[in-house]
Amino acid sequence: MKIGVLGCGSMGSGIAQVAATAGHEVILFDNNKDALKRASQKLQKILNRLVEKGRIDDATAKAIFGRIYMVNNMKAYKDCGLIIEAIIENLEIKKSVFQKLEKIVSDDCILASNTSSLSIASIAAACEKSDRVIGIHFFNPAPLMKLVEIIPAVQTANEVLEKSKNLIDNWGKLTVVTKDTPGFIVNRVARPFYGEALRILEEGIADAPTIDWAMTEIAGFRMGPFTLMDYIGNDINYTVTETVFKAFYNDPRYKPAFTQKRLAEAGYLGRKSGKGFYDYSESAQNPAPKKNKRLGKSIVNRIILMLINEAADALFWQIASKEDIDIAMTKGVNYPKGLLQWADEIGISKCVKGLDNLYKEYGEDRYRCSPLLRRMAKQGKTFYKKKKRV
Repeated sequence: MKIGVLGCGSMGSGIAQVAATAGHEVILFDNNKDALKRASQKLQKILNRLVEKGRIDDATAKAIFGRIYMVNNMKAYKDCGLIIEAIIENLEIKKSVFQKLEKIVSDDCILASNTSSLSIASIAAACEKSDRVIGIHFFNPAPLMKLVEIIPAVQTANEVLEKSKNLIDNWGKLTVVTKDTPGFIVNRVARPFYGEALRILEEGIADAPTIDWAMTEIAGFRMGPFTLMDYIGNDINYTVTETVFKAFYNDPRYKPAFTQKRLAEAGYLGRKSGKGFYDYSESAQNPAPKKNKRLGKSIVNRIILMLINEAADALFWQIASKEDIDIAMTKGVNYPKGLLQWADEIGISKCVKGLDNLYKEYGEDRYRCSPLLRRMAKQGKTFYKKKKRV
């Protein structure tokens, strides 16, 4: 099957590399010739680096590169069996592109969007044959990240879902199927990792280095929330939070933080701008964390409780299976363990009590406990069966 990728940014190029590595001929389109040239040079560098590290040999690198055709005319998509769009997160632009694609491709060509938070149903509604549209959401960098979220719209045909999932599985990826709701699994469930950390900062309970220290050294995350926000970019991270917040009819659980908005407005975007929550200039001396174990544990407890609550609510609303929710968070954003597994380890009743204490303290709907956790606590249930001791 010939694969089309629309957009040659880091995500689009990464997807093209994945498909070509799996043996497909890939048509990589962008309407910017200079961008295509940069993408070609970058891809060659990446493949050369893989050869240097001994991951692939020179012949394989040349074969992968040779299967990717850089084009600036959409008509080259004519014989593709699947096209994955990876352009700007703008619904109207995506709709327009999908309408153009329909006029070029065959009736059985699958049209997929790599959107991280926009409605697949809305994109599909712009197409005459809406049942062929699906969400296939890779994580950056696509060649390295195992997880791919598969998002069928209400219009998507079952055979399109099955064909898409099987194809991406055959590319060596780990797929999870999720409902077409804002943020899907990862960008929904992960919101408290940033949001609650920002809330703790804004309340003056701890500074950014201390919160990051607690979440890495005590909780076991690879990056603390502020380091990660600076890495992603405060403009991008804020926009995703704002998008999810608005899409959930201003649910306070997803409320964005003014602190991050002001950084984005000031151009303090993080690593890419040289300054964000941290200063990345050569002579910069960032403050050291206050390594107070008691404070650190209270920070971890609060953020983990909110993450568990979000994961439980995603299961309550049948966004995905419990296994897929835990896989998504460990493989998509490298969490140290699945959040529902973590809830079992802490104790469901203890999670409910902790959330209720936060609700009593703040009186905000943000801290409401998921009905699923409350029911499970009453019934003495766990998410996973306890392993019998031998």
